[in-house]
Amino acid sequence: MTEKERLEQEPELTEPIETDAEPEPLPEQEEFWRPPVRFGSVPVEKEPLGWDRRKGFYKLYPRVSLPFQIVERVSFGNPNLPPNRLIWGDNLHVMRQLPSESIDLIYIDPPFFSGRQYNVIFGDQNEVRSFNDIWEGGMPGYLVWLNARLYEMKRLLKKTGSIYVHCDWHASHYIKVEMDKIFGYENFLNEIIWHYDYGARSKRYFGRKHDCILWYKKTNEYNFYSENILVPYESKMTLWRYTKGGQAGKPMPQGKIPSDVWDIKINAMSKERIGYPTQKPEALIERIIKASTKEGDIVADFFCGGGTTPAVAQRLGRRWIACDQSRVAIAVTADRLVRGAEQLTTDNPTPDFTIEYWGVYEARRLQKMPPNEFRAFILRCFGARPENKFAGIHGFKGSVPVWVCEPDPKRRVEPQDVVQFANAIRRTPHYQQANLRDGIMLGWAFNHKAQTAAEQLRARQNTDIHFIRLELIRIDSPRFREHITRLSTDHADYENFLTFVLPPLVSVAYKRIAPLTYKFDISDTTVQNPGANLINVQWDFNYDGRRFRSAQGYALKKAAEPVVYKFPCAGRYVVACKVQDDKGGEGFWSEEIAVS
Repeated sequence: MTEKERLEQEPELTEPIETDAEPEPLPEQEEFWRPPVRFGSVPVEKEPLGWDRRKGFYKLYPRVSLPFQIVERVSFGNPNLPPNRLIWGDNLHVMRQLPSESIDLIYIDPPFFSGRQYNVIFGDQNEVRSFNDIWEGGMPGYLVWLNARLYEMKRLLKKTGSIYVHCDWHASHYIKVEMDKIFGYENFLNEIIWHYDYGARSKRYFGRKHDCILWYKKTNEYNFYSENILVPYESKMTLWRYTKGGQAGKPMPQGKIPSDVWDIKINAMSKERIGYPTQKPEALIERIIKASTKEGDIVADFFCGGGTTPAVAQRLGRRWIACDQSRVAIAVTADRLVRGAEQLTTDNPTPDFTIEYWGVYEARRLQKMPPNEFRAFILRCFGARPENKFAGIHGFKGSVPVWVCEPDPKRRVEPQDVVQFANAIRRTPHYQQANLRDGIMLGWAFNHKAQTAAEQLRARQNTDIHFIRLELIRIDSPRFREHITRLSTDHADYENFLTFVLPPLVSVAYKRIAPLTYKFDISDTTVQNPGANLINVQWDFNYDGRRFRSAQGYALKKAAEPVVYKFPCAGRYVVACKVQDDKGGEGFWSEEIAVS
């Protein structure tokens, strides 16, 4: 499949879910948080950090409602099954647009409170922006940032659902205190200790060789499938009891429920390793998923990183939603999911999955949309509602009519468009009854004569009751996203929400350097997004034209370094690569080469 064919696959638009803006109440824990009377007036903080009694976390993080752009649907031949979802965007706002009580299990491995440089893995600008927000104000700022997200996760969980939060010694105790306030102290189930035997050693303190996983239930109706995670008995006494002892003759149980200390190894040479710095072993996630879900249940990970959670969920026959703020993480996860699906031998069909953007959109795909879909998308981005009951008017922002240009950015808005829109406004009841005279035109670009026509209409305001005030707004301008940026507070930076990105123009040079061995170089690739830098390249040396899947060890490659690959045998191969920049642009290149 050529890049043009990939681009012309009709993109889709998914409707955002408008959830109730009124905050749900926190759990009542009066006895647990009762002030100590005998010590006099001692303040007790029984609400999570960042919580406002009237507005909840919306006071610090106002609602932003933007559409999801489906840029690709990766097909496994089962179009009738509901697709799984892989979403690039700020997880707080993504979660706010998902329906309540829709998820069976949430596992998250959020950034540890161990320093911003440790957690900025790829250098995506969205990643950097978010982590700067996390560490503003030290530990309290980190907890406020995390609390707002934990609160949404609680809303998303079904009554039978539960959540596992992966953390380490830096903040685990603080996180538990906050989760007790959000989920309820009585809903805490386990502090799971994951022990591993790697990492730095010290001569000044005991070696730090474990992480913590905090497990909370939503309600007492939570699911726990203990029979799915039994481990063999190791005790000689247990073996004796069922063979020669007092219970001889009885069937010996298949195993025991694991304790809360899990000794799960990380094999640095395992095929599941993709080079992602904070990657967790699949066996760890598999135990969690098997313990708390059954086949067909929905698993979510809103800090999906290298994609371990959706990869394991897919292999185990669970549905999944995964989200990350790094575009590179989304690319790596998609690649891993494709390779994982092709290795499955199960008789159960594997659902497709969609790759979706929230808040940062591919402009070139928008330009390929059918006009009606494009206009509906742009209106929602602008904070307006699509409405077509009046000819020549595409929607309304409040009571103000809005007109939207054609998808093609080469077609400028002309003066006749201005005149036709003004006449359309005059025909509406708003104009004839309420004496409203305003209108808004949205376009990629405006002919200077269109600007003049709008000014002439506005100039009649003092002399003619039939005047029309039209505002002409470029789609990629600060004015277009003003309704988003004005929501910024001291604790929420929305300046980068609602932007449009272009792909790098990928140029690949290659040459044979030994039998079957070729060197590939993308140094002549050009970025199109202002101020962007290339940060990652993925290589598929046997591209089938349908699904991109990188070769083992070629999913995370620095863009500045040429790569060398040895083909298994001579023949004709289609080589493909995907290139990401730090603004979120992704470019694609493929070419058939004769390997000798």
